[in-house]
Parts: sequence; C-alpha cells; structure tokens
Amino acid sequence: MNRGRRALLRLGLPRDPAASRYLTGFLVSAIVTVMAVRALLAATGYPQVGGQHLHLSHVLWGGLLMALAFVLVFSFLGPVTRPFAAVVGGVGFGLFVDEIGKFVTSDYDYFYAPTASLVYLVIVALALVSEALHGRRPPTQQEYLAAAADAAVAGVAGGFSPRARRHAHAMLEHAGDARGRDEVAALLDAVTDDRSELPDPTTAVADLVVRVTHRIVRARWVPALAVVVLLATTAGAVWRVFQHESASGFVLGGVLVGAALTVALCIGGLVLGAGERERGFRWFRRAVLVSLLVTQVFLFRLDEWGAAIGLVIDLLVLGLLAAELDVLRRAREE
Repeated sequence: MNRGRRALLRLGLPRDPAASRYLTGFLVSAIVTVMAVRALLAATGYPQVGGQHLHLSHVLWGGLLMALAFVLVFSFLGPVTRPFAAVVGGVGFGLFVDEIGKFVTSDYDYFYAPTASLVYLVIVALALVSEALHGRRPPTQQEYLAAAADAAVAGVAGGFSPRARRHAHAMLEHAGDARGRDEVAALLDAVTDDRSELPDPTTAVADLVVRVTHRIVRARWVPALAVVVLLATTAGAVWRVFQHESASGFVLGGVLVGAALTVALCIGGLVLGAGERERGFRWFRRAVLVSLLVTQVFLFRLDEWGAAIGLVIDLLVLGLLAAELDVLRRAREE
C-alpha cells in the first residue's frame, strides 16, 4: 500500500468501491442538463424568467439542487442516499456550470463564445479527478471491508434483499483477511432478509447500459466497426477544422495533434491486437480517450455546440469498447 493511501486510511477516508458509478451518474446528469437547458432555451427564444425587472437565473436553481444533494448526504447514514444525491447534485451542477459565461466576462455574457469549451473542460477535469482517485489503483482490503460495513448500515435498518446481500458478501470476500473481517461477517449474517430492492437510479441505468452494450457486442463485427467509426470521426474533425475559415493555428494544431495520436494508438491496437485481442482493445480505448480529451476540446472551441455530435459518437464508441473489454476479461477469468 502506498504512502498516500495509508495516510487517507489513517484519517478515516477509505475510498468507496462504488464511487465511480456515483461520480459517473453525477457527470452524466450534469452533461444532460446542460444540453437540455440549451435546447429548451433555444426553442423558447431565451425567455426572461421573473418579469421585466427581475431575472431568476437558472444558476440559482442549480445552487438549490446542489444544496439539496448535500442535505441528503449529511442527513442519512449508509449508501442509500448517494445515488439520489449524485443525480440531484449533477442536475444542479449542470444548471450552474451552464452559466459559466456570465461569470468570466465583464458584461455578464451568457452567449460568450468559448462557453462550450469551458463547460467541456470542467467536466473533463472532474472526470480526470475521478479517474485519479478511483481508476488507477483498485481498492485495498481495508477499503473493501469498510464498504461491506457501510452496506450493513442500510441492512441493519431495513434488511437485505438477495441482491444487496450478495453485494455485501462480495465486498467482504475482496477484504480477504483484513483485521475486523470476522466481526463484519457476523454483522452481515445478523441482518434480516427483505425481498424489497432499495431504489438506486444510477445502478438501474448502469445495469441497463451494460446489458444493452453486452448484447450488442455479441456480434463480433461491432467492436471493429466502433474502431472504424472512431477513425472516421477523427478524419471528419480534421476536415472540419480545415474547412472552417476562422480556425486559428492553435486550434488547428490541437486538432491535428489529437488526430495523429488517435490514429497512432489505433495502429498500435491493430498491431498488438493481432496476438492478444484484449491488449489491442485497451489501445483502442486509449485512442478514444485522446479524442475526448484533446481533439474534442479544440473542436468545442471552434464549433461550440455543434461539436457535441462528435462527443456523443466518441462516448458511444467508448461504451462499446468498454463492453468488449469486459467480455474479454470475463472470458479470460473463466
């Protein structure tokens, strides 16, 4: 265990193994909210809510929803409120960050041209923080044990459904021989049974996405098609930036660098994937991440909200590749 994680555990800050799902729900809710607000305002002619002398900006509603998310998390023990707080807080954050143009300009300009890029960069930065906290290293045995004990909190109050019990015991299994394991196991065994599943919007959506993508990738040509679509999207980005008369050298250079890295990583995936399919798809996944974190950032600066199409395509490709990697990993483990 590295020094940083030991320090966090000494401070009583074990990571939640389910945190990535909650954070993803938060970010997806924020992105959907921004897109929905922009579409709704454009369709209604950007009305002024509040009358002639007042304007109830949606940043106010965003702040109220984020405050409500904090109230939920602070008020109740256990993991039950976290998915709801993730969605409510994500919607509130989306309403807040959509108005970022007003707070970085002296004339309070909601239509500030780089707004789309700024929103995208904020979301990407939060995603990178999430990846740094939870994606680089798996939870430790102590963190899995803490997660099992945390699941017991909800069970002590309302009982365990079969699914909740399986999840809690899976966390306990990952805890290995961590100190306190037997006591937590006894606590889990003492929790009564309850057939009612606790509501969890983030898990419900995540399970639906996993089922759909796994069903799609059963057709062996789908992952290969995803790579072809990625390369076509990259070529389209380069074509668009050359066709845009107002493209600066900075934007052009950024798109070209991102496109070159994406193509190079795809070639690496094709070469390495010839001998080891799973390794090749990891390289394809890196190519998509470069497109998301480099190419799309510069395209948002150039085309503002029109670049959202490329973003959606990249996210769909990333989902298909992640599903294929999950299928390959399970096959290897079996």
